[in-house]
Amino acid sequence: MTQTDVEAIYAALAETIDRVTPEKSELFLAKLALLMAHELDDLDRVRALIESAELGLEV
Repeated sequence: MTQTDVEAIYAALAETIDRVTPEKSELFLAKLALLMAHELDDLDRVRALIESAELGLEV
């Protein structure tokens, strides 16, 4: 995946989050994550990606 691809994905996510409203953005992101996890079809990899996504966030 190129940097241009990553930027296109970011733009698509940002546009969709804006469109679904703040009240539904968390639901949208959870639904998207589950759909992507299903496509990936690798539980251990999905768990590792969840941990990676948490890095640097205040929890």
